[in-house]
Amino acid sequence: MKMKTLIVALLLSVGYSATAVAQVDEKCLSNSTVSHEAVKAKLYKDAYLPWQEVMKDCPTLRYYTYTDGLKILTSFLKAEKRGSTEYNAHFDEMMGVYDQLMKYTPEFAKKLNCKSTNRVLGDKAVAYLTYASSPDAVKAYGWLKTATDTEKEEAGAMTLFSFLQVSQMLVKANPDKYASQFFKDYQNSTKYCDAALANAKSPRIEKTYKTIKDNLIAIFINSGVADCESLQKIYGPKVEQNKTDIDYLRSVIDIMGMMKCKDSEAYMQASYYAYKLEPTADAAKGCAFMYYKKKDYTNSIKFFDEAIELEADPIKKAETSYTVASVLSSIKKLSQAKKYCLEAIKYNNSYGAPYILLANLYATSPNWSDEPALNQCVYYVCVDKLRRAKAVDPSVADEAQKLINRYSSYFPKADKLFFLGLKKGDPVKIGGWIGETTTIR
Repeated sequence: MKMKTLIVALLLSVGYSATAVAQVDEKCLSNSTVSHEAVKAKLYKDAYLPWQEVMKDCPTLRYYTYTDGLKILTSFLKAEKRGSTEYNAHFDEMMGVYDQLMKYTPEFAKKLNCKSTNRVLGDKAVAYLTYASSPDAVKAYGWLKTATDTEKEEAGAMTLFSFLQVSQMLVKANPDKYASQFFKDYQNSTKYCDAALANAKSPRIEKTYKTIKDNLIAIFINSGVADCESLQKIYGPKVEQNKTDIDYLRSVIDIMGMMKCKDSEAYMQASYYAYKLEPTADAAKGCAFMYYKKKDYTNSIKFFDEAIELEADPIKKAETSYTVASVLSSIKKLSQAKKYCLEAIKYNNSYGAPYILLANLYATSPNWSDEPALNQCVYYVCVDKLRRAKAVDPSVADEAQKLINRYSSYFPKADKLFFLGLKKGDPVKIGGWIGETTTIR
C-alpha cells in the first residue's frame, strides 16, 4: 500500500514538474515574441519588461534576446541625462547583458554561427567607451587588447579602431610608459585590418575596413609620438639592445619608414642589423640610406640595387629606382640617373615622378651640339617628358605644367632653325647621352 502511494506521489510530482516546465517555456516564448515584435516596431518601453523576463527565466532561448536588449538599453541611454541615476542603472544593465552573453556564448556557438566570447568582449569595450559616464581607459584597453590579440582580423572593425584609439589615449597621458606598446598596437591593428579587408565579402564591408584603416593611420600620425625626433628618442637606445631580434628590428624599419624618417640613426642602424640577420628589400634600403648619409655613394647605390632585386612589388621597385636616380642626379651622374628613371618607368608606367626627373636632367645638360639652336631643341624633349608625366599621373600634373611653361620659353626661334633646314613638324635627334628623337614645334 505504501509502495502504491509512493508511486502515485512520484507520478504526480513528475506531472507537476512537466506542467511547470511547459508553463515556463510557454511564458518564455510569449514574452520573447512580444518583446521582439516591440523592438522591431521600435517600441522599446513596451519591449523592456517582457525582455527582462526572458533574460531571467530562459537566457538561452534565442540569441536575439541579447541584440534586442542592447537596442532597448541603447535607446534608454540616449534619452536619459548622462550620469543620472536612471542612466547609470541602465548602463550597468547593458554591461550585464554583455557579461551574460559571454557566459552563454559557448552554448549558442554549438547551434549558431555567432560571435566568439572575446569578440563579445570587444563589443562590450566599445559600448563601455561610448556610454560610460567616466570610462577608465586602462580597463577598456585590457578588454580591447584581449579581444584583438585573440580574434585578430575577426575582432571587428570598431574593436580594432577603439583599440588603437584607447592606446593613443594612454600614450598621450604617459609617453614614456606607453610609447613602445602604442607602436606595437598600431602595427597589429593595421595588420589585422588589412587581413579583414582582404577577406571582405561585400563592398560595404570593404568600404568599412578601408575607412577604419585610414582612421588608424590618422590616429598614429596624430599621437604626438610619431614624429622623427620622438621615434629616434624611443628607438635609438633600444636598437642596439635588440640587434639580434629580427621582429623588433622590422617593426622599427616599418614604422620609421612609413613616417619618412629614413635619415634617422635608429632607422639606419635597425636596417643594418636586420640586413645582417636576414637580407630584405627594406633592410637593404636602410643600409643604402646609411651609406648615402655618409656620402659613400658607391655602397649606397650597391644596396639600393640589392633592394630592387629583393623587392617583389613592382610599385616599390619603381620607387626605389627613382630614389637611386635622384641620388645619382645629386652627384651629377646624369646618364646613370637616366638609366634608373627608365627602370622606374618600366616597373610602373603610371609613375609621373621619373618623367619629371628626366626632363630636369635633360634641361641641366642641353649643350650637345655646336649649333645653339640645336641645343635649344633639348627643351622639346623636356616638354615631351612632362606632357607624358601629366598624362600618366594626375598627381604630378600641376608640377609638370609649371615646368612645361618654363621650358617652353626656351624653345629655339623658327628663323634660327630655318637656316639649319629645319621647320615645324620635322624630327630632330638629340645627341650625346640624352639620345632622344623629338619633333620641332
